[in-house]
Amino acid sequence: MDFFFIIKGILIGISVSAPLGPIGVLCIQRTLNKGFKSGFVSGVGAASADIIYAIIAGFSITFISDFLIENQNYIRIIGGMFLIFIGAKIFTSNPAKQIRRLRTKGNNYYKDFITSFFVTVSNPITILAFGAIFASFNMVEKSSETFPVIILVVTVFSGAILWWLSLISVVTIFKSKIRLRNLLWINRVTGVLIIIFALLVIISVFIPEASEIGTNHSSF
Repeated sequence: MDFFFIIKGILIGISVSAPLGPIGVLCIQRTLNKGFKSGFVSGVGAASADIIYAIIAGFSITFISDFLIENQNYIRIIGGMFLIFIGAKIFTSNPAKQIRRLRTKGNNYYKDFITSFFVTVSNPITILAFGAIFASFNMVEKSSETFPVIILVVTVFSGAILWWLSLISVVTIFKSKIRLRNLLWINRVTGVLIIIFALLVIISVFIPEASEIGTNHSSF
């Protein structure tokens, strides 16, 4: 194992997390409405779900990956419906009331983590994505033993966290320039985008030609 192995792991974590899909949109919306911690915790939830699939792909746990791939349609439909629920909730949310509630009751970071984790883990195609990325980075042979896979998983998680930290930090910098009225429209646009993502995922289950929508981690 060399230094470049660690760098490759970090780059994999960034490359898997960077595409702006429903999770990215959700993290940005939460950062603008609830603050840095809420957005970052949501990113950590997504990164944690990615790590589960990275472990399955890295250790070649075929019986789990086969089960998830065989039942991917059911998992993706459930995940898509959950996304529609989240999108509708964001669309109808009032940022003014949300801010007042946060000031009096505080934020439920556990809920932020769980929702983003569930949305991300609802895409079993991520296993194939990690397998392809590991192969493209020439890390398959090095991942045959336990210790290298552990290092790989840690570095991939570190790369994902680095990405979410960078994204949320940038959004936080520009947050002060956004007025409350703008937040209302941001919520509506975010809600619509997430619902569109969800509908595309569900449609891809029934229309094989649209299945490529779900093969990209950024789409779901």
